[in-house]
Amino acid sequence: MIGKCPAIFIAIALSVPIMACSDKKNEIAEDAAIPAIETEQIPAPDDIVIDTSQIDETDDTSETDQDDPEDAAPETLIFRDVYGVEYETQINPRIAPVPYDKSLFRHEGQKLSYDDGAYECMLGIDVSHHQGSISWNEVKDAGYDFAFLRIGYRGYGKEGSLNPDKTFASNYDKASAAGIKLGVYFFAQAVNEEEAAEEAEYVLKLLDGRSLDLPVVYDPESILDDEARTDDVDGEQFTKNTRVFCDAIRADGYTPMIYSNMLWEAFELDLEQLSDMNVWYADYEDVPQTPYDFEFWQYSNTGNVSGVSGSCDLNIWMKPASDG
Repeated sequence: MIGKCPAIFIAIALSVPIMACSDKKNEIAEDAAIPAIETEQIPAPDDIVIDTSQIDETDDTSETDQDDPEDAAPETLIFRDVYGVEYETQINPRIAPVPYDKSLFRHEGQKLSYDDGAYECMLGIDVSHHQGSISWNEVKDAGYDFAFLRIGYRGYGKEGSLNPDKTFASNYDKASAAGIKLGVYFFAQAVNEEEAAEEAEYVLKLLDGRSLDLPVVYDPESILDDEARTDDVDGEQFTKNTRVFCDAIRADGYTPMIYSNMLWEAFELDLEQLSDMNVWYADYEDVPQTPYDFEFWQYSNTGNVSGVSGSCDLNIWMKPASDG
């Protein structure tokens, strides 16, 4: 997950210029003398009657006086990465805004809640073979009701081979038996649409018809501490890859979702082109920094959960109460 590789933030920051604000100087025009024009008053004919009954005295705004949303100055967002480095980006008004009141998020130790009756939030974890053998009954008893399991990954080396997560099948069976709601994610390293389609086909093969409660998540990442096959892949291509993968997943009857963070939302993925898919958002600040909508928030990558050896990522599911 992006949460496990914090170094990617610098890779993105180095490859993408930071948007900066600039102030324009006001232009001052000199006053020009306007010669007076003498006019002769012409009396109105007696037979002209002016009907004022149809005039709306309360509406004196012409079309040219009304505000045009396209002409409004773009709203900016200043956010920071896990190292405290700040970035600035323009907010896209055509992307669905975050619907949550960020002041209602409550941290109690490593657990998070959202104090709003409109949502019936659940806590969960995401794991891969790095967590080893997991006691899923203990996870459930500790108050974590869902999990995203890594189902597989593409290597970031030159060959870019496709590989299964060696604990997926075991985790799926044991977590399901413990009553944990499950989704899966795939660590992607596709460099073009053809490889993204190959990744989707591979995920569907590994799923082999298994039922899921939660989405199949596409997780493209950048690698900083080594040469990676995606080093030269730009945001436009990442967006195309994501589109191809998610469309293939949906066509097979599963729900696709995108894993992202604020750097990716600002400088890589074009969320406007991916607006039909929900987002699993990663951000380890006290409140999510994104101005855009998301369904899941990965709020920590240093969680300690009973039944899991070592640390794991912690998540909250912003589940509307009306969903049952």
